[in-house]
Amino acid sequence: MTIPTANLPSAQLDLMRILFLALALLVPLSTLADEIAAGLVTHLSGTFIAKRTDGSVRVLGIQSVIRAGDQLSTEADTYARIKFRDGSEVVLRPNTRFVVEQYQFEAEAPAKDNFITRLLKGGLRAVSGLLGQRSREKVEYRTTVATIGIRGTNHGMLLCDSDCADIQTASGEPPADGLHVDVASGEVEVRNRGGRQSVGSGQFAFARNNDNPPTLVPAGQGFQVTMPQSISQNDAAGRSVGGQARDTGCNL
Repeated sequence: MTIPTANLPSAQLDLMRILFLALALLVPLSTLADEIAAGLVTHLSGTFIAKRTDGSVRVLGIQSVIRAGDQLSTEADTYARIKFRDGSEVVLRPNTRFVVEQYQFEAEAPAKDNFITRLLKGGLRAVSGLLGQRSREKVEYRTTVATIGIRGTNHGMLLCDSDCADIQTASGEPPADGLHVDVASGEVEVRNRGGRQSVGSGQFAFARNNDNPPTLVPAGQGFQVTMPQSISQNDAAGRSVGGQARDTGCNL
């Protein structure tokens, strides 16, 4: 349909041009929003907070969006499970701080793949998705002690810095300060300034600090990151633990 404009005053024409320009801008803005949404919260048992790159803080709930740049924090007794767009998943333990430093995934553009995270405190369990399968060299889990590169894995990480006294190991003692790694399937490489160590399925590793090379740990002495069944089991409805209502997050 053609809109006649020949007899319209210039002021009305200018207004129409502005409206058409605004409508044209809606598409790229929507596309940009899709690009920065890295994943969703699928399971949750407690308080889960995100600090955005713009400085805003949000309390997250089931189906809340996770974006590249988010610094995520779980409170005591909180487990949070995140599913990223490529199918990879991360479960955060209580008292954990985790940053999604970079995330880029397009199904038809493997060359643009990028997934870099940083564990600042606490622990997590991660399962690789499509991005980790086709571009594993572009996936990194970083800490102050070492960086983990993946080879299609289900692996756990626990970072201790005089804050793991309430976590018990097989020996009955709390984990030593440093980075503890376990692999349930696949393989990871733990690397730092001191060296690098491959860790395969069923194996454990430990790195005390950035200058001490990571080493394998006997199975009986290794620490495995675990989680409640209510968090680890799949639920297509995305219901939260304890019957919490769906929530898209709220500003603080």
